[in-house]
Amino acid sequence: MKAIRLTLICHALTQAQKTGRLPHAGDGILPLTQQPFTDLRAVQVLTAPEQRACETAAWLSEAPQLEPALADCDLGSWQGLALKQLQAEQPQALAAWLQDPASAVHGGESFAALCQRMAAWLAAFDRPGEWLAVTHPMVMRAVLVQVLGCPMGASQRIDVLPLSRLELSFTGQWRLRLG
Repeated sequence: MKAIRLTLICHALTQAQKTGRLPHAGDGILPLTQQPFTDLRAVQVLTAPEQRACETAAWLSEAPQLEPALADCDLGSWQGLALKQLQAEQPQALAAWLQDPASAVHGGESFAALCQRMAAWLAAFDRPGEWLAVTHPMVMRAVLVQVLGCPMGASQRIDVLPLSRLELSFTGQWRLRLG
């Protein structure tokens, strides 16, 4: 069995993140002034389908491969809404969503469903070599929950900043790589 090294990278900063809005699929990234990572010649790049992930991946590779499983959590009717607006107009629904990983009060995907989706993707990922996968904060939290086997509620204690990296390796089981 050949080793797999998979580094998940959070997309670059968006205006939505700067202003406290929930993401929308069409959100783009703010301009990058320099290449965020160096020496990626031997690495294959995957990207989530959302614009912000694709734009970030374009900085990393001339030909990133689209990977639908890396898509952000579907926030349903809450996509693009400001957190302050949700706190003012739907405080109980927001609290339920933040406290219960199975909640999908917005009509989209629950965090529990996202965790299941990422568990299935990791279980099926059998591509030896070095990989980068550009994705989203919630996806990276879901992957951490799966790899560490921790409760889903622990994801609320994880901050994933723009361009953060999560390094994993696989040789029979997924392992977190700290560097």
